[in-house]
Amino acid sequence: MEIVFYKYHGCGNDFVMIDNRNGCFNNYNNEFISKICDRKYGVGADGLILVENNNDLDFTMKYFNSDGSEFGMCGNGARCITKFAKKLGIINNSASFQAIDGVHYSEILDENYVKVKMNDIDMSNYKSIDLTNHNFYLDNGSPHLVINSRNITQIDVSNEGKKIRYNKKYSKNGVNVNFIEYNQNDSSCKVRTYERGVEDETLSCGTGAVAVAIALNYLGIENSNEIKISMKGGDLLVSFNRNEDRFYDIWLSGDVCEVYKGKIDESFKR
Repeated sequence: MEIVFYKYHGCGNDFVMIDNRNGCFNNYNNEFISKICDRKYGVGADGLILVENNNDLDFTMKYFNSDGSEFGMCGNGARCITKFAKKLGIINNSASFQAIDGVHYSEILDENYVKVKMNDIDMSNYKSIDLTNHNFYLDNGSPHLVINSRNITQIDVSNEGKKIRYNKKYSKNGVNVNFIEYNQNDSSCKVRTYERGVEDETLSCGTGAVAVAIALNYLGIENSNEIKISMKGGDLLVSFNRNEDRFYDIWLSGDVCEVYKGKIDESFKR
């Protein structure tokens, strides 16, 4: 039996997308998913996403990290699945769907630009771990550590991120690590992210971009409620409203691209 898949990416954050409404991918395990996402022996991706039926919403998004684990929301994956759902004829240009952290809404603004509404964040639940250096931890569906840095192009993100990622004082499943370089002269913000589950640097991270934008505004570093986050794979835009410690109406926007269509032979599982 062959499993049809599509390859998508959102600003370089790439995913294997599978239409699982007919249950074609129900007999899976972490090892199989990890093999598919392997860049040497499989398709190669930062994660695998299933589109599944939902009785009350347009669809359910089931997200797996590239190591086969299933924890945390994926913002770029949510944008990609929106465009995939339109390709499948499930939606037109807007969607409501279930993800691991609750219900989300998304919109296709043009052919290759998609935005997704993220969960509200109450910053009174979090605190700066190093106020002097503006280092911050928060959870926006995925746990993120924001580390203020200099010359981030010179940072060995894979090794430095790995040293922090497994620290369970932030989350029992570890934490994503975002190294940021903010320039007050032009309000530009560069970010490089080490993602748990991928266990390496990714070209962009949607929930990471949201975490950085919220932290910058909360700490008074950036006063705008629309912040561009520049990552290695491209630019993401985070917009929001704020009422004291509460951030709401948070939207993550950016490019989405369908790369190709392929087939996986189930014998590959063995």
